[in-house]
Amino acid sequence: MERLRQDDPSHVGPYVILARLDADSTERTVPERRYLGRTADGQRTVLVCVPRIGADPSRWAIEAEGARRLSVPRFLRLAEVGGTAGFPWYSAPYTPALPLPAVLAAYGGPLPEETVRRLGAALAEALTAAHAQGVTHAGLSPAAVLVTAGGPLLTCFGAVRAAAPEGVGRAGLPGLDPGCLAVEQASGGRPLPLGDVFALGAVLAYASTGHTVPEQSELPPGLRTLVGSCLSSDPAVRPQSAQEVLRALVSPGAGTARTARTAPPQDAHPVDGTVLDHATVPLPGRVVAGLAAQSAALLATELPSSQRPFAPAQKVH
Repeated sequence: MERLRQDDPSHVGPYVILARLDADSTERTVPERRYLGRTADGQRTVLVCVPRIGADPSRWAIEAEGARRLSVPRFLRLAEVGGTAGFPWYSAPYTPALPLPAVLAAYGGPLPEETVRRLGAALAEALTAAHAQGVTHAGLSPAAVLVTAGGPLLTCFGAVRAAAPEGVGRAGLPGLDPGCLAVEQASGGRPLPLGDVFALGAVLAYASTGHTVPEQSELPPGLRTLVGSCLSSDPAVRPQSAQEVLRALVSPGAGTARTARTAPPQDAHPVDGTVLDHATVPLPGRVVAGLAAQSAALLATELPSSQRPFAPAQKVH
């Protein structure tokens, strides 16, 4: 939680804004402005998001409405999409959650390999379900991953689509870590599942090293082949599905590199969930403490008084 700034809204829809979710240091790589808010009667606390300043609000609203209609495990469930054409917003019920950059900050550096594997497996499972429905996330990045006590949630759905018109060449997109953007998308291509696979590799790299474009030697030995193949500029060399990434994460040593000549058997079966319980992600104690601190601080935050309805929230440590 971060205190509000002068350019932050005091209210969004029916919600009084209490604090910002993201730290100033990560603002450049967050594709939307995310706040913690509460109803005026104090009964409900929510995560509420609005477009970045300078973004196209109509395109952002389209992606938000698309996310609201989705039913994909581990995609953030949106409760409402509202606002005006110039200032749309969406909300989701609040649960204690830290963006992945805040998780590394709480832990004090890159996460242990086993935690990265379980985190990545949960994300790969979510992408597998989405791709099976014909849905491309097109916005996966460290900031898009919210870590909760119940595992990760994917947010920032459609950030690539919302950031610029399709077909326009771009070397980078506002609010998206450039290390998460596949070459074919950076050159203006339509977001496809293999772009999500690339971004998933970047997230694994970030969780393992603290940045999305690592040197091979920085990665844990057990993840070098997998992450390296995910981050290939040639889509044909990447794992050809999120399920293939999931299989590599839950079955270390089963083989992770993918080339056009090594397609999986036609009778390949889904990964057996019993290989590794990727439904849960045991978190380091310092991360659990960070989640608890956020929850406690939010509970202690009072609504502004009726005499001073626009008083800013206080800094939370």
